[in-house]
Parts: sequence; structure tokens; C-alpha cells
Amino acid sequence: MDIILASKSPFRAMLLRNAGIAFSAQSADIDERAVEAPLYNSGATPEDVALVLAEAKALDVSERHPSALVIGSDQTLSLGDEVMHKPEDMDGARRQLLKLSGKTHHLNSAVVLAKEGHTLWRHVSVARMTFRDLDPGFIGRHLSRVGPVAVQSVGAYQYEGQGVQLFEKVDGDYFTIVGLPLLPLLAELRREGAIDG
Repeated sequence: MDIILASKSPFRAMLLRNAGIAFSAQSADIDERAVEAPLYNSGATPEDVALVLAEAKALDVSERHPSALVIGSDQTLSLGDEVMHKPEDMDGARRQLLKLSGKTHHLNSAVVLAKEGHTLWRHVSVARMTFRDLDPGFIGRHLSRVGPVAVQSVGAYQYEGQGVQLFEKVDGDYFTIVGLPLLPLLAELRREGAIDG
């Protein structure tokens, strides 16, 4: 069974490759902000938003490749009721890190399987991420060290790299933090007969 990852994320692709999954990758053609906009006035939780986005990606690619098993995934970062997005520039990255300093936020990582344009399975995992108190000078030096990679991730950090230095405490598994709840996904791929198990 062909497996397609509906994502251009190198981190999600790396997780699947490291797990020994044979797959191809194809980006979904959706406007994420347009998909999520109506959710904010509907009482949807940040977990709901992540699931809706992951499902939209999976279904978009599934409709173009109906015989394949398509993996859609998305992640939201929530600080209280606020959902944060990737910063637009380095100044936005600095503001995000200052806002997260000394606080606990949640990474809500959703994964969806679709086939023949229909959703087969949905899952969301949540990690609680606590920043240490960050000095503004340290934030500036940190951003100088990591460079433009800071604007590639929501929250302006990459936990799998130097971003780990920003944290005091983390409750959640590595795969959820990176953006693909791999263990539940592998279990479902085995149930679907898509991988050996």
C-alpha cells in the first residue's frame, strides 16, 4: 500500500524515515489560515484546530491519490486561549520568545489517515512545555545563533536543536513535540495492514 505524507515538513519526514516507513511526500494545497479562521468563533479548542488542519491536508492529497493511504499532520501552539503561529520575521520570533518566557504552553499535534477522499482515523497528542525565565539579552544572542531557522517553527524554537535550551520542564513525548505523534500513528498503520506488525 502506497503511503503519502501530506506535508513538506523535513522533521515529520525524518521521523517516518527513521521508523523505517516507505513513503512519498506531497504538500497539501490548502490555505491554512482560511481553514482555521471560522473555528475561532465556534468554540473550537486548539486541539480541534490542529485536527481540522491535519484532516484538511490529508483529504486534499487523498482526493488526488485515492488509492494511497495519506498521512496528514498539523500542530498548534496554545498559550492559554491564544493560538500562536510561525513568526513572520526575526522580530516576531523575539516577541514570541519573550511572550513564552517563564510560562507553560501546549503543543497540540494532530495526525489523520485518509484514503479515497475519506477520513479513516484521527488522533491528537498534547505536550506541556514550560519555558525558563529568559533574559532579553539571551533571547537576542540565541536568535543570532540559530538564525532564520527560528521563523520555521511555531513558537520560534526547534526543540530538537538549540531550542531545547529555552526550557525548564517538558511533559510529553518527543514525537508530539516535533509534530507527529508517531507511536499512535504506527499502531494505526499496523491495524490498516500498511506496515508489518
